[in-house]
Amino acid sequence: MKGIRAVLLASVMVAVSGGAFGQADNIKKLQDFKVTGTSLQLETVPQGGDYADQIRTNLQQVKLPPGFRIGLYAVVPDARHMAVGPSTGMVFVGTRKTQVWAVTDRNKDRVADEVKVFAPSVDLKVPNGVCFSKDGFLHVVEHNRLLVFPAAEFFYEGPDTAIGVVAETLIPAAEESFNHGARACRVGPDNKLYVTLGQPFNVPPPEKAALYGEAGIGGIIRMARDGTGREVFARGIRNSVGMDFNPANGELWFTDNQVDGMGDDTPPGELNRITAAGQHFGFPWYGGGTVRTTEYKDSDPPADAVPPVVETDAHAADLGMVFYTGKTFPEQYRGGVFSAQHGSWNRTTPVGARIMFTPVKPDGSAGATEVFAEGWLADTGEYFGRPVDVAQLPDGSLLVSDDFAGAIYRIWHEG
Repeated sequence: MKGIRAVLLASVMVAVSGGAFGQADNIKKLQDFKVTGTSLQLETVPQGGDYADQIRTNLQQVKLPPGFRIGLYAVVPDARHMAVGPSTGMVFVGTRKTQVWAVTDRNKDRVADEVKVFAPSVDLKVPNGVCFSKDGFLHVVEHNRLLVFPAAEFFYEGPDTAIGVVAETLIPAAEESFNHGARACRVGPDNKLYVTLGQPFNVPPPEKAALYGEAGIGGIIRMARDGTGREVFARGIRNSVGMDFNPANGELWFTDNQVDGMGDDTPPGELNRITAAGQHFGFPWYGGGTVRTTEYKDSDPPADAVPPVVETDAHAADLGMVFYTGKTFPEQYRGGVFSAQHGSWNRTTPVGARIMFTPVKPDGSAGATEVFAEGWLADTGEYFGRPVDVAQLPDGSLLVSDDFAGAIYRIWHEG
C-alpha cells in the first residue's frame, strides 16, 4: 500500500495548495466546537403547493402488490442515498451536487414536516453516500473524501455541527472524474466502514490495472472508523452504487452497473454476494454476468471470478438496496432485498425505474427476483421518476428516493 499512500498524500497537498486552506480552517473550527459565522437562516424546501400535489398525482400510476400503498414522504431536490437516524428516525439524504438534506417528521404522521440543508458551513462535493453507525455517527462519503458527523441527529438544527475527517482523499486526484463518481457507504457488523469506488471508464484500459487494483478503484474498500487500516475488500466491480449487509449472516451484498454499448439486451445488471474478503467479481473481463467484453476478450479472466447471484435486465441501472428487517410487511418479504432500478439512459426501449424484490433463502442464497413497484416509466418511454435508493423506517415501512422528481416516497402495508 506504500505506493497508493504516497499518491494519496500528494493529492492532499494539491488540494491544499489549490486554495483549500479556508475550508480546512472552517473544519478545524467545527472540530473545536467553534462557530463559523455561517448564517443561521438555513435553506429549507417547501413541502406543499402545486409541485407536491402533482407528484402525488403521478404516484397514482405506481403499481404495488395487494395490500401495499405509496405516498409522498418529502420533496427533496436531487434526492439520492438515504440514512435513517437510529435515535430519531429522521432521514439524511445525499445528492450528487453540494447538499446533504435533513428530513424531519416531527409529529410522526409518516410524512415529513421539514426538509433543510445539513451542515451548510462545510463545502461538499458530490456527497452521494450517507450511512449511520449503530451509535449514531453519520458518515458522508463524497467523490473523494469521507467525513463523519457525530450526533448529527442533534446538531442538525444549526449551520455548524461536530465533524471529523475519516479520509481526506479516497483516490488519487488525477483519477477524479464526473463519470461514476457517486459513492455509497455502510458500517458493517465488524464496525468498519465500507465504501464503493466506481471506476470512471466504460471499460478501463489495461494500463490502469495496477493503480486501480492498489487503490480499490473498481471495487469496495474498508477501513476502521478512524480511517486506519484501509484495505481493498473486493475487486472486479465496474460501478457499485448500492450495498447492504445480510443481518442473518453478516455477508455484504452489492449491486453493479454494467458495460454500455454492447446492445440493448446485454450484458445483464448484477446483484452480488461477497462470502469472503478479497474476492474478484470479473470486471473488466466480464461486462456483466458472464458476458465477455470486446476489449478483454483476448486475455484470461481471473480463474476464481465470482458470478452474480442475480442477473437483472440489461441497462436497468441497479442502484441502492436494503435488506428488509421490519415486521409490518408480509412474511415472504422479511429478510429479503429491496433494490432500486434507476432506469436506462441509452436503451432503444427504456427499462427500469422500479423497485425490485429478491427473496433470500435460509442458506444465504438468492431466490427469484421480481418487480415490486413500477409505474414511473410510461409506455411512451417518458420517465415520471427515477428511483435511486431504498431505506427502512423504524415502523417497517420503506422509503424510496427519486433524483429525477426530487422526492422521497413511502411504501407501507395496510394488512
